[in-house]
Amino acid sequence: MNIKDSVVFITGANRGLGLAFAKAALAAGARKVYGAARDPKTITLPGVVPVALDVTQPAQIEAAVRACGDVSVLVNNAGISRGSNLLGPDSVAAARAELETNFFGPWALSRAFAPVLAANGGGAIVNVLSALAWTTFPSVATYSATKSAAWSLSNGLRNELAGQGTQVVSVHVGYMDTDMAAHVDAPKTSPDEVARLAYEGVEKGLPEVLADAISRGLKQGFSSDTPPYAQVPAA
Repeated sequence: MNIKDSVVFITGANRGLGLAFAKAALAAGARKVYGAARDPKTITLPGVVPVALDVTQPAQIEAAVRACGDVSVLVNNAGISRGSNLLGPDSVAAARAELETNFFGPWALSRAFAPVLAANGGGAIVNVLSALAWTTFPSVATYSATKSAAWSLSNGLRNELAGQGTQVVSVHVGYMDTDMAAHVDAPKTSPDEVARLAYEGVEKGLPEVLADAISRGLKQGFSSDTPPYAQVPAA
């Protein structure tokens, strides 16, 4: 499908990658762009329709679906990281909070918008995942677990929505130049580039977009005797 003349709904659209998705959709000629955020007043990009949405709140999801019945592309971008390992005193609470936003949120949005997408010709769902779906470090272990779950979710949704003609595109990326990775001293990919590649993947009908060298390298290592996810990171 084409982004031009489509109607795009983006979660977490007020900053970072979500804002880049909104800019890229407008640049590609989308007919309408909905920008969802917990506080709709933070959606300030001209041409974007603000939507109040906390992806962990079912009532707000239902309200968004009722108000946005013309959507043809859903971008599940909203995500959080608590920076937690697996054995710390607050790790279970951190994981539950991350799962609500990173896994159950996209699942709920996809279920709710699936009939809308079907009615509008099938359309597409773009799930923003991470290179950390395929590897992990102690400082982001719970986050990695939620992104692994979201990867499985994307693959399952792709199977179940194929019959109605809905594409499901998983986007994997390592370090991006956003607030979430501001503390990382390493090369980072521009969120504008990630958004561009993601929409390009939609238009090409790809099931998966590997948006940087980190994600591509990890995926290529899957068949090795010591795949990346089995390697213990250096201290």
